[in-house]
Amino acid sequence: MRAKKKVLFLGPAYPYRGGIADTQNYLAKNLVKLGHEVLVFTFYYQYPKILFPGKTQYSKDPKPIGVNIKRKVHSLNPINWIKVSNEINDYSPNIVFFRYWTPFIAPCWSYIARKLSPRIKKVAFVDNWIPHEVKPWDNIMNHLFSKRIDAFVTLSKAVSDDIIRDVPNIPVWSGFHPISEDLPKIISKTKARQKLGWSEDKKIVLFFGLIRKYKGLDLLIEAFSKEPLKSSKTLLAIVGESYEKEEKYLNLIKRLKLEDRVIHHFNYVDTEFTRDVICAADVVAQTYRSATQSGVTPLAYLYQTPLLVSNLPGLKVPIEKDHTGIVTEKSPEEIAFNLSKILKRNSLEFYKKKLDKISKNYTWQSFCKSMIIYVEGVNQRQQN
Repeated sequence: MRAKKKVLFLGPAYPYRGGIADTQNYLAKNLVKLGHEVLVFTFYYQYPKILFPGKTQYSKDPKPIGVNIKRKVHSLNPINWIKVSNEINDYSPNIVFFRYWTPFIAPCWSYIARKLSPRIKKVAFVDNWIPHEVKPWDNIMNHLFSKRIDAFVTLSKAVSDDIIRDVPNIPVWSGFHPISEDLPKIISKTKARQKLGWSEDKKIVLFFGLIRKYKGLDLLIEAFSKEPLKSSKTLLAIVGESYEKEEKYLNLIKRLKLEDRVIHHFNYVDTEFTRDVICAADVVAQTYRSATQSGVTPLAYLYQTPLLVSNLPGLKVPIEKDHTGIVTEKSPEEIAFNLSKILKRNSLEFYKKKLDKISKNYTWQSFCKSMIIYVEGVNQRQQN
C-alpha cells in the first residue's frame, strides 16, 4: 500500500460554481477516499465583477460532504499571498496542486509557489494553457508560472501538447476527464421529457453549458436551417447561461424562422436539471470553434446520450476512441448532415450501447490513483 500523502489544492472550489470548482471538489473527495489527507484553499475573492460576465460566481448546490475547504486566497492582493504561502508551509503538505485555467491567476500562483519550501512538490493542474480569448500577455504569464512548477497534470492530451510546445523541459501527465459518480441518477428519456414539458415524439438536439463565442452555438442554430435537418421535425434545446448578449442568438433564431423549433433556457442550472435535460436529449452537440477539453462530454457519458462534436483534438479523441458519437467539421452544412446521420434510430442505439459499457473506465478514483503515482515518480526522478 502506498504511503498516505498530505495534499493541498489551490483554486476554485465550493462555494464557487462551474466545472473547474466542481472537479476540484471531486479531486479532493476521491483522494480522501484513497486515504490521503487533503486540504483545499479556495478564494474569498476570485474575480473583480468587471471581469466576470456571468450572473453570479457562486453555486446554489449544497456544500460537498467530506471535503475540507477553506476560503483563504485573494487573487489580486500580494499581502494575502504572503499569508497564504506561510500557512501552506506551516501545513507542510507533500504536494500542492495549483489549479491553472487562466493566465490571470499566474502572478498569484507564481508568488505563492516561489515562497513554498523546496520539500513541497509543486504541481500545476492545467485546464487551459492557451486561453480561448487570447491576450498579448498570456505567454509571459504562462512562462512566469511555469518557472515555479515541478510538473504538470492535465485532463486531455490536447492541453498537454500545448504545454509541451511552450515548456518542453517540465514533466507533463495527460489524464482524462473523469465521470462524476455522485450526481443525480440517470432517468428514462420519457420521464425526463415529462418533467421538462418537452415533446415526447420528436428528436431533440441539446446544446448544454455556458454560452461563449468559441462554443459555436450560432453554427448549430444555422445548421437547423440547412438540409436535411431543415425539413425534419428535430428540435434544438439550448440550456446554459450566456456570457454574450442573449439577443444575439434570439435574433438569429428569429431571422432563420426557427422559433417553433428551438427551446431556450438561458440560465445556469443545478445538477438535477442538468440530469433531466441530458437524459431528455437524443444527442448532445458540441459544435465548438475551439476546445482543449469539455466537462460536458463526461456528463453525456454518465447519462448515456450520444455526442456530435467538432473536429478538434480536445473534443474528438474520446469520441473516436470509444465510438460514442460522430465527429463533424464546423460548417452549418456539415453539422446538419451529421446530425441527421446520428439521429437515425440504428445510430442512436449503437452509440447508446457503447456508452452503457464505457463509463466505468473513467472514474475519479482511477484518475486520482494514476495522478498521485505519476507525481511520486516525478519526485523520485528529481531526487536521484
